[in-house]
Amino acid sequence: MRFRHPDGSTVHLSYCTNVHPAETLDGVLAQLRDHCEPVRRRLGRDRLGIGLWLAKNAAHSLITDPAALRGLRAELERRGLEVVTLNGFPYEGFGAEEVKYRVYKPDWTDPVRLAHTTDLARLLAALLPDDVTEGTISTLPIAWRTPFDESAAATARTALITLAERLDALEELTGKSIRIALEPEPGCTIETTSDAIGPLTAVAGSRIGICIDTCHLATSFEDPEIAVTALAAAGIAVPKAQLSAALHAENPHLPEVRKALAAFAEPRFLHQTRTRTAAGLRGTDDLDEALTGRALPEGAPWRAHFHIPLHAPPAPPLTSTLPVLQDTLTRLVGGPAPRTRHLEVETYTWQALPTALRPRNRTQLAEGIAAELTLARDLLTDLGLKELP
Repeated sequence: MRFRHPDGSTVHLSYCTNVHPAETLDGVLAQLRDHCEPVRRRLGRDRLGIGLWLAKNAAHSLITDPAALRGLRAELERRGLEVVTLNGFPYEGFGAEEVKYRVYKPDWTDPVRLAHTTDLARLLAALLPDDVTEGTISTLPIAWRTPFDESAAATARTALITLAERLDALEELTGKSIRIALEPEPGCTIETTSDAIGPLTAVAGSRIGICIDTCHLATSFEDPEIAVTALAAAGIAVPKAQLSAALHAENPHLPEVRKALAAFAEPRFLHQTRTRTAAGLRGTDDLDEALTGRALPEGAPWRAHFHIPLHAPPAPPLTSTLPVLQDTLTRLVGGPAPRTRHLEVETYTWQALPTALRPRNRTQLAEGIAAELTLARDLLTDLGLKELP
C-alpha cells in the first residue's frame, strides 16, 4: 500500500511475511498464493506491499539461480504484490517449535551474517518495483547481550562498515539504494534507540540506521518523542519502522492479572518483560521468568515483548501499547516531512497467542492481517497522508 505524504513523497506500508514462515523458495511461493494474495483481495486493493522474509535456504536458491529470481519477481507482479523492504533479522528456523534465543544467531560478529545480508541486498535490488529506487532491510541489533565484549563490538563494527561499502557498490551497479536498519530489541546489545547512537555514530554514513519497532520501543518504556528527537539530533536515519504493539499489564501484583499474563507465556518465542522503577529499567528474558517468584517488582506496570494484533488488544485486565505506536507514527510521518518512508506491520505471533485468540484457519488469519493493515491505513490518513491506488 502506498501513501502520498503532504510533502509529496511516497510512504510505503507493508506487512511482514515472517508470520507465514517458509524456509525454502517453494515455501515462499506458496505463501504468496495462500496468504499474501488473499489479504490483498480482502482489502480490495490492486497492489499490496509485503515485507518479505527470506530464510537462508530461500535466499541461497535465489542468489544462485537468476531464473528463479526472475520467476519470483514475475510471481509477485502476477499476484499484485510488491516488495520494498525485507526482514533480515531471522536467519533460519523462525517456524521452529522453539525459537527463543536462536533468533539472534548468527549475529554481526559472524561472517555468515554479513554474507547473508549482502545477498539479501542484492536480491532486494532485483525485486524492487521499476518505479522505486530505495529498499530497506531490517536486521538484528548487533547481537544478544551475552557474551559480548569490546573485541566483539569491533568485529561487528567492521562488518557493518564493509556492508555499507558493498551497498555503495551495489547502487553504482544497479541504480538501487539499499539501506540497512538495526532493530533495537530488549535483551540485545542495542536494547533501546539511545543504545544505538554510539555504535551507529562509529559506523557513520547514511547506509545504516535504525528500524524503530514500536513493540520493542514500548516494552523498554521509551518515550517516542525523546527517542525520535534524539536520533534526529545525532543524525541517525530511520530507514524503516515496524508497527507493532506490546502486551501491557497495569497492575501485575493482582492475581487476576498474573493469571491473564500466564496465558501469554508460551514455548516458541522469547517474551522479554520489563518494568520501569525509580532506579531504572528492570527486566527478565522471558515472561515466565517474570511470573515466577519475585523476579520483577510488582509496584509498577509490566510490558512484555509479545506482538499483539494491532486491532485486537487482549481483554481486561490486560491491554496493548497501541497508543505508543500511534504516538511514534505521528512523530515519524506526521510532520512536514517523513522521518521514514517504509512502514511494516509485523505481528508474527498470531499462532503463539492464547488458544482462544488464535486464527483457526487461513481465512481468519487473512481477516486479521487485513484488519491490522486497515487500522494502520486509517492512522496514516488521519495524519494527512493520502492512499494511492
